[in-house]
Amino acid sequence: MRLLVAVLLCCAAFVSPAAAQTEQQTESSEAAKAQPETLEELYKQLDLFGAWAADCTQAPSPANPHVNIASPAEGLVIELHDLGPGYAANQYSVLTANPQSGNRLTVEMLFQPGAPNEERQTLVFQLGNGTRRTMFNQPQGGAPRVKDGVVVGRNIKTPTLKKCL
Repeated sequence: MRLLVAVLLCCAAFVSPAAAQTEQQTESSEAAKAQPETLEELYKQLDLFGAWAADCTQAPSPANPHVNIASPAEGLVIELHDLGPGYAANQYSVLTANPQSGNRLTVEMLFQPGAPNEERQTLVFQLGNGTRRTMFNQPQGGAPRVKDGVVVGRNIKTPTLKKCL
């Protein structure tokens, strides 16, 4: 009987690591499948395409920007920010997007792509429950414009945008 128990324990010692390794391989391959391969897939996965505003029922204004996010062509994600009458629309072309912990998304964008005032910017968005808020914005080579969700030098919080239905 002791011999049988010893044999079973030895077999379990060899089988358990193999089973654990197989389980880890399965989990990592499932995680790899869940990782989006393209920028468009990531934006779809995060449900970012569509219209956003602080108040979707009100007209666009600097306090209530309307943001439309679309992918007009493969490999291209564009954001159009409408600040209302009397303001030129701001266009952003998304270059890269990397999910971070805490429902944050770090994005590299071109502001006004192709225009003389084109500018590369790094932004961090807080995402969650159908909302999006700019927590950080810094142009390449410049000082941050938004830190911790507050416009630098103005002490104004960035608006929390809601997904418009």
